[in-house]
Amino acid sequence: MLSRVVRTCWPLGFPNRCPCLTSRGPGWVAISSSARFRKRNGFGKDLEKEFVKFRQKANKVLPGSDWSPLHPQTPGLPPEWADIVIVGGGVIGWSTAYWLKKKEAIREGVRVVVIEKDPTYAKASTVLSVGGIRQQFSLPENIHLSIESAHFLRNIQEHLNVVNEDPVDIQFNPSGYLFLAGQEQSAILEENYRIQRAEGAAVTLLTPQQLQKKFPWMNTDGVAIASLGLENEGWFDPWLLLNAFRKKAISMGVFPCYGEVIGFQCSAREMKTDDGRGVSLKRIHHVNVRMPNSIEYQPVECAIVVNEAGAWSGKVAEMAGIGNGPEGTLEGIKLPVEPRKRYVYVFHCPNGPGLECPLIVDHKGAYCRREGFGGNYLGGLSPTKEDEPDTSDLEVDYEYFQDSVWPTLAQRVPAFVSLKLKSAWAGYYDYNTFDQNAIIGTHPLVTNMYFATGFSGHGIQHSPAVGRAIAELILDGKFKTLDLSAFDFIRFFRGTKVLENNIV
Repeated sequence: MLSRVVRTCWPLGFPNRCPCLTSRGPGWVAISSSARFRKRNGFGKDLEKEFVKFRQKANKVLPGSDWSPLHPQTPGLPPEWADIVIVGGGVIGWSTAYWLKKKEAIREGVRVVVIEKDPTYAKASTVLSVGGIRQQFSLPENIHLSIESAHFLRNIQEHLNVVNEDPVDIQFNPSGYLFLAGQEQSAILEENYRIQRAEGAAVTLLTPQQLQKKFPWMNTDGVAIASLGLENEGWFDPWLLLNAFRKKAISMGVFPCYGEVIGFQCSAREMKTDDGRGVSLKRIHHVNVRMPNSIEYQPVECAIVVNEAGAWSGKVAEMAGIGNGPEGTLEGIKLPVEPRKRYVYVFHCPNGPGLECPLIVDHKGAYCRREGFGGNYLGGLSPTKEDEPDTSDLEVDYEYFQDSVWPTLAQRVPAFVSLKLKSAWAGYYDYNTFDQNAIIGTHPLVTNMYFATGFSGHGIQHSPAVGRAIAELILDGKFKTLDLSAFDFIRFFRGTKVLENNIV
């Protein structure tokens, strides 16, 4: 027996919406008195479930998420077009993406895509680095890149904090760099010191006696003079910095794309030089991106390409025809960047230097720094030109530590005589074979390809300032914060080397 008949219209999306199956017409449902309470109670539960779904969708729209109603697409796949395509999803690539969005005049005014071929970052140079930052360079440009980057890292919350995310912590350890010079290198170190001080870097010189007093655990034999960074130097976690840039850039609307750039589609026009020789000016209009584990590729139409592919940026440049011209001509000048393998060793020494230990760079080239608080250390040594290891893989040569690294470190820090090697890894430098310095700027013939590569080991520490410089060059048409024109591509054609004395 029916107690009453009511007209109801359940909202769409609810599991108990009107079935419209009764004989009384659409929307009529017979509700018995015994079922009335259960139905009302079920409605409350269903309503709460729908509110949960609504809150989840709303959270995705907040600034801390990568959802955008304007660009619906499958995560990780490239869009059909972009204003700017960044090749390389390392820390410099994501820094550039962040600054491009930071500087855009209106929201969504610049569509930026970052392409990274290794979504796991297992072989990425950024996360395999030691993560040091120093101002002790010989070139004013490198000194100021470090100073500007240090200021950025010191105020990182203001720049990279994302709504609804934990505060950014890159675990910066401001213990400084300590460079040791023998008698032969002392004049160079003193000259570097004068340049650093003139450019505003906080460094000081130490005699062997002062060095021994400040660091009594150190053997100062063979040391003529030392320089110590007093502020804005130390080390941090490279993965945390990369992830902070990445999260912030995505929250600002940057597209992350996982795939490998396999080529470019270009247009060209011929021009004549004053002596009548033909020169071809190219412009990239599509980037071909191959998806992981697939033979298919997606062409991405674009206006600008930024080559920040690190150790592989030379190969990316070749895909655009850079360096394919006659030898001795501008068209024949290659981007002189290639991978160089470097080892990082992790060792344990319970009686080693404590919290006051800086990152030590011996005059023989070996370096070490503390890693955490449990008596662990990182160390390594760049090989000679004749001993450069094979770059076809990232296998570690443990004998190199026993034969070349350990003896130097144990001579400098006697406690390291009893150290125990725990593990090691290898990573790639984006090595500039011309002058071991950065390449920042445009290509003179491929007119819409920009470079930020060739740092030869100090790219991660300069990434905040370099990303801003590239963004300025693209959006403002010139460098504004720092003049980095000395690092342009044309120097390779002119044969003008920009040499840095403090390469680690």
